Amino acid sequence: MEIEIATIGGYEEVGRQMTAVRAGDDVVVFDMGLNLSQVLIHDNVETERMHSLDLIDMGAIPDDRVMSDLEGDVQAIVPTHGHLDHIGALSKLAHRYNAPIVASPFTLELVKDEIESEQKFGVENDLVEMEAGETMPIGERCELEFVHVTHSIIDAINPVLHTPEGAVVYGLDKRLDHDPVLEDPIDMKRFREIGREGEGVLAYIEDTTNAGRKGRTASESVARRELQDTIHSMEDYDGGIVATTFSSHVSRVSSIIEFAQEIGREPILLGRSMERYSGTAERMGRVNFPDNLGMFGHRKSVDRAFKRIMNEGKENFLPIVTGHQGEPRAMLTRMGRGETPYDIESGDKVIFSARVIPEPTNEGQRYQSEQLLRMQGARIYDDIHVSGHLREEGHYEMLNALQPQHVIPAHHDLEHFGKYAKLAKSEGYEIGRDLHLSDNGNIIQLVE
Repeated sequence: MEIEIATIGGYEEVGRQMTAVRAGDDVVVFDMGLNLSQVLIHDNVETERMHSLDLIDMGAIPDDRVMSDLEGDVQAIVPTHGHLDHIGALSKLAHRYNAPIVASPFTLELVKDEIESEQKFGVENDLVEMEAGETMPIGERCELEFVHVTHSIIDAINPVLHTPEGAVVYGLDKRLDHDPVLEDPIDMKRFREIGREGEGVLAYIEDTTNAGRKGRTASESVARRELQDTIHSMEDYDGGIVATTFSSHVSRVSSIIEFAQEIGREPILLGRSMERYSGTAERMGRVNFPDNLGMFGHRKSVDRAFKRIMNEGKENFLPIVTGHQGEPRAMLTRMGRGETPYDIESGDKVIFSARVIPEPTNEGQRYQSEQLLRMQGARIYDDIHVSGHLREEGHYEMLNALQPQHVIPAHHDLEHFGKYAKLAKSEGYEIGRDLHLSDNGNIIQLVE
């Protein structure tokens, strides 16, 4: 059976992930993501109103024209998890393919939100829910399987396409977390089984975000303990405390809520995406929040919440807000500019439970946001966080578990691919033979 892999998006940058695998006459597409930084550099861009061709020209979504070079029919579109760099282009591109969108339950709910907010295209693809550990047939000779992984969002999976030539494992994004906060540990047992079943693993496509960082990525429980220590150290402070983190990181948000209550403060979630992710997780029963937890996304309701905080005393509340990357329209950035009823005063604490995504737009915006907060006298608590991506030892462990015949670095640029290539070469892989460095728009033929 011919096996080809089209590296469509995310092979020259962080963001707009999209990869297609052709096995004979059947094609499976993994991820259709947005490169948010390419949107943020433009003022007041509303992607839901824009045409896909304009977004492609901006470098915001994948240029999927290479799909016409794959001689097969798309059988499934599979987003791995609910981050926008993996699902943000579904509303712009999925309608081009007569195929269902297959995703884990929480991811599928977020996909529905993306589709419902779309104002340019009608997306009528069937939506199919599949749990980790389940499989579905792809054509007559292949099978799709979901393997549970741990990441900085719940319900992440690594999809595996089983073919007669061996398995193709799409390995974006994960960390090897054996002590997560809200869900089960990563299913390393299943990865080891896949590496030794049948024809083994033909190809492994791997995220290279932290490939050059030594050691292993710590568990989410480590970030939880650091957060607990930090927030409890503020128990006697009688001014304002504000926290920000990834809105999609429901595990982290739940920890902040818990520790806010432990020091006698009422947590409140503020910002559209904060309300969206946490509200969805709560409705699905994936997290237990306090019954009286306030979640506010719309500008007027957010400002009313801020006014209540100021009227009743900042010392009684701990708002958890959007803006960890310094996004111009996010809550924390507005607070730094003095555009909300919340007054930041000298000595107030601002907790960034997130690192800056290593990309120039984010780094510049985050710097500006922190400076605005400091100018008002805020004290910054930085990098209370653990990454959602593998470091070197995690990469070694995955290569040992899967023992793939071919390895394809993804999810970054050539600089990071080079770091991963060095690691893979130490395990016996060679560039041009079984280690494939690719650009957006290329096709790698593995089996002719």
